[in-house]
Amino acid sequence: MKTGLSRRAPASRLGRAATGTLALFAAVLSGTCIGETPIPVLTVLQTLANKIFGATYGLDPIDVGIIWNYRLPRAIVAACCGAGLAVSGMVLQSLLRNALADPYLLGISAGASTGAVAVTVAGLGAGAVSMSLGAFVGAVTAFLMVAILARAAGGGVTLRGTGQIVLAGIAGSQLFNALTSFIITKSANAEQARGIMFWLLGNLSGARWPDVWLAVPVALVGLGACIWYARALDAFSFGAESAASLGVPVRVVQVVLIGLTALVTAVMVSIVGSIGFVGLVIPHAARFLVGVRHGRLGPATALMGAVFLIAADILSRTIVPGQVLPIGVITALVGAPAFALILIRGRRRS
Repeated sequence: MKTGLSRRAPASRLGRAATGTLALFAAVLSGTCIGETPIPVLTVLQTLANKIFGATYGLDPIDVGIIWNYRLPRAIVAACCGAGLAVSGMVLQSLLRNALADPYLLGISAGASTGAVAVTVAGLGAGAVSMSLGAFVGAVTAFLMVAILARAAGGGVTLRGTGQIVLAGIAGSQLFNALTSFIITKSANAEQARGIMFWLLGNLSGARWPDVWLAVPVALVGLGACIWYARALDAFSFGAESAASLGVPVRVVQVVLIGLTALVTAVMVSIVGSIGFVGLVIPHAARFLVGVRHGRLGPATALMGAVFLIAADILSRTIVPGQVLPIGVITALVGAPAFALILIRGRRRS
């Protein structure tokens, strides 16, 4: 009996991995086909065959340019950002044991936006600092400020006072959002201000292959760290003290995972802007489907976040004919009702 179970377990894992890979491929393919001008699936597949495998299908150069230079990198970046933000939210919720924790609420996203805007608009660093580095410094600065404020409010040295951290995160988010608005008002002209405000609401229009080469490894590192520390995150479900009693190096895990969360959030914000609700809602939906064990929850959260953001990007391009909406508008329209349902469900359970 045990032998049969041991044989079925790897097969089951392989089946789930294959299903998830197919779902992700289908989502990326849909994001490449669907847009202002629909492109047939066969054309997309032939373009990929030409570019990747050196095939010689005769295709319209305009279609090839749209697919290869615009829609495909946009879909891949959307998948990476959705996965990265969702996994970041899941990690923070597990470490803090708070259902409201996510990169946006804890000020990380707002700090990353401030850092990116300070570099691109105010010229901080005199051109020697990239947008991603500026966003990362802003994200880390914001979270350090939130942690210090939470500790001063009675949260303790470690991340135990989750209520104080969430409240401090709200204050930090408001502060850094105000700093971002101040920098834009002071240093940007009207055209720059309009573009930046559109970007801050989430904008994938500028995603190209260089962004893919940045987003893919960062998303994979974030997911890999979550899987590597899956058992530690399971232990944190019972609290930091319980995790320490089980032999988990609490401080090391917190520093590593929160640092990676800040890195992932900063990179994604520097590419697509600040997108809310992905890191808040997707982990709850994944827990509802696969349970709370992080060995399954991490990959499921990443997959659902990737598919969700691709779908949101498709809606942002097609819901209003002839106009592209900020993707953050779509995630908020979907995420706010979904979060309300989660709150109601949690209230009924309690």
